[in-house]
Amino acid sequence: MSTHQPDFPSHAASNDVAERDEHPQRFENPGLPPHKERLSDTDERSAKRAERQVVALLVISIIAAVGGVAGYFAFDTAGGAQAVRFSTLSIGAGLGIAMLCIGLAAVHWAKALMVDSEIVEERHPITSDELTREEAVRKLTDGVADSRIQRRPVLKGALASALLLAPLPFAVPLIGNLSSDWNISKFRHTAWANRPDGAQGRRLARDPEDEPIKASDVTIGSVFHVIPHELGKLPGEEHFMEEKAKAVVLLVRIDPNELIEAEDRKDWSYDGIVAYSKICTHVGCPVALYEQQTKHLLCPCHQSTFDMTDGAKVVFGPAKRPLPQLPITVDDEGYLIATSDFHEPIGPSYWERLK
Repeated sequence: MSTHQPDFPSHAASNDVAERDEHPQRFENPGLPPHKERLSDTDERSAKRAERQVVALLVISIIAAVGGVAGYFAFDTAGGAQAVRFSTLSIGAGLGIAMLCIGLAAVHWAKALMVDSEIVEERHPITSDELTREEAVRKLTDGVADSRIQRRPVLKGALASALLLAPLPFAVPLIGNLSSDWNISKFRHTAWANRPDGAQGRRLARDPEDEPIKASDVTIGSVFHVIPHELGKLPGEEHFMEEKAKAVVLLVRIDPNELIEAEDRKDWSYDGIVAYSKICTHVGCPVALYEQQTKHLLCPCHQSTFDMTDGAKVVFGPAKRPLPQLPITVDDEGYLIATSDFHEPIGPSYWERLK
């Protein structure tokens, strides 16, 4: 009769395991692979060709930057939405192409022309003594030498020109908006104040169709985006987009029993139809998200929320003032008209607002 004895590691095997754990197998540092010369390192014609390619990219960047600025001025933004679209497209395309070509030129320059020798730098304590600063300056000097920019004046000139001109498509519109025109009274008056000859008031029209709106067309819960009828056809309305930006209105019809109206504003609405400026009183974004159930109007930029049943007062968000209300009624033909301009400046607050 035989008995099975469990296998236990011998004392010698245990020592071997412990020794391996204490002294894991080490590998020799393989070092860097052999440096491979590029074609531009051995053939001067190839290097010149790469230089011309980099210069060509930088020249394209220069042309794009100048073209973007030229396109920005070429399209008169007073000519309507199409002109604004092309002007914006020109400046954006010019800026994008200019920056893209500079990036491509930098990558191609680094890969084809700059020194690509492998360098090993041992770690050392970071200090700020004089020797360290001198070493840093020396490395910067060596870096300039490695880029070989001193041997290529055409490349150097193209790079400097591209870097100087590329920001123009961004800077020119910004500088243009910092003009000396600080006539803030423009915010106190809109095209709703203009009256066609012999008319009772400016008719409310659908945006962008410019179709006058009858009160009978506005059902409870419906929403209309509104502009002054025939905007741009009366004196003083030559700058159509500017006038439209100030005069845009949101029109809704609410059950009159749900409206909370101040005594001095009871005649500003018509049978539950109310009209408020679409320009948010926070930073001027268009408030156009209407919640039919809550009767709330939301600004998509910063979530300011206005209660349309209670004078468009702020119920949430960073806005501090209600939306300006446009007084409305109907004319002899049943069309909705504005009885006056807004009674307060539209848009965000500014330093000379009285309230």
